[in-house]
Amino acid sequence: MRSRSFTFSLFLRLLPVLALAAALPWLLAYWMDRGWVVVSVSALLLLALMWWTLRRATAPVRSLLRALAGTTSSYRDGEFNFGVHWRGNDELAQLVQAHAELGDVLREQRQSLVQRELLLDTMVQNTPVAMLLLTDGGDGVQRVTFSNTAARKLLHGGWKLEGKRMHELLETMPIELRNAIARGGDSLFAVRSPDAADDDEDDDEQIYHLSRRGFHLNGRPHELLLLRLLTAELRRQEVQTWKKVIRVISHELNNSLAPIASLAHSGAELVRRNRYDRLEDIFGTVEERARHLEGFIRGYARFAKLPQPQLQTVAWSQFLHGLQQQISFRMEPMADEQYSRLDQSQFSQALLNLLKNAHEAGADNGATEDAVELRLARLPNWLRIEVLDRGTGMNEAVLQNALMPFYSTKRNGTGLGLALTREIVEAHGGRISLQNRKDGGLCVTILLPHD
Repeated sequence: MRSRSFTFSLFLRLLPVLALAAALPWLLAYWMDRGWVVVSVSALLLLALMWWTLRRATAPVRSLLRALAGTTSSYRDGEFNFGVHWRGNDELAQLVQAHAELGDVLREQRQSLVQRELLLDTMVQNTPVAMLLLTDGGDGVQRVTFSNTAARKLLHGGWKLEGKRMHELLETMPIELRNAIARGGDSLFAVRSPDAADDDEDDDEQIYHLSRRGFHLNGRPHELLLLRLLTAELRRQEVQTWKKVIRVISHELNNSLAPIASLAHSGAELVRRNRYDRLEDIFGTVEERARHLEGFIRGYARFAKLPQPQLQTVAWSQFLHGLQQQISFRMEPMADEQYSRLDQSQFSQALLNLLKNAHEAGADNGATEDAVELRLARLPNWLRIEVLDRGTGMNEAVLQNALMPFYSTKRNGTGLGLALTREIVEAHGGRISLQNRKDGGLCVTILLPHD
């Protein structure tokens, strides 16, 4: 048999109140003859009795409602260890049961969320990629809101970074990393140990890839910086590249030497038969293949045996004006004349390589010739040269390998242009980095020491 409902239970609890309410008119009629004072006092006593009876009858319901409100507040605060009980099987019991089931669901979801957060935090803290999450505190100053173990070790000696102002943190970073972060966009750059001598090998140089992404969280802009050390990977890629170089050189040598050997044999056979009419064509072809092979080897030898730069004082306005006579590019007028100690011939070749690449990238993307721009800026102890284009930029794989010798995405490219430019820049004590521009295109940045 179904248990009695909550309405019937409440009716039983309020039955004394209803009986008093029904008897009140009769009692008043009876007491009317006793005087108005007695009637008034009796009415007040009856009303007080009715109120006390009503309050007592509804006390369990009010207690239940307070308990439900308390557990709901606990759910809101993330606490799910409370329960509410109600005797019977009425409508209130069904409400309590539904409330308990909701608590069980929320508890399971909370436990699952905690496990996922723990797994994610373990992965983030143990990844070798340095992670920094920045947010604007409302005053226009970016602060670090999250950093993993790799970021703390790389940027702050293992100490906590949360709450640090980004512009203050930048002051403690190497100039290459500082400029890469300040410019924005993805980039590839090299950092040399401050204790390394000028003639140290590349083992003292660390190569990094910087990636940054912006997003909104809780209505506030955030920026995630990912800094990955690529030195070991690039060393492995370098070995693979040199193997590729050997294959390329072997292929090119065979393509030239095989026909030369064949033509020499044919020429000797014709001479033996006293036939000299075809010798001119044979010698012409041999000469053409020999000159092609000579040019091929000379190009690789020039990269492999780059001479030490012969430094002289160069005025940048005159130097860049001379470059504009060879290839077009835009440039803002310099406020003050700048001077550097350069090998003018080598550095002209380096910048011409970059400007030529910028024109080719812009042409492939439909940009006009005046889209190529060169910028010159004075920094503390450094001079920054930027070559900017409006091409398609580079994907992450190309960014990581673009400065490697013999790496090229062009069908007939030698892969020596950027690599030779890097060798020239580093021979001058400088650094070169690549980064995609926010509005499309590529920015190649050169940092040169400047007293």
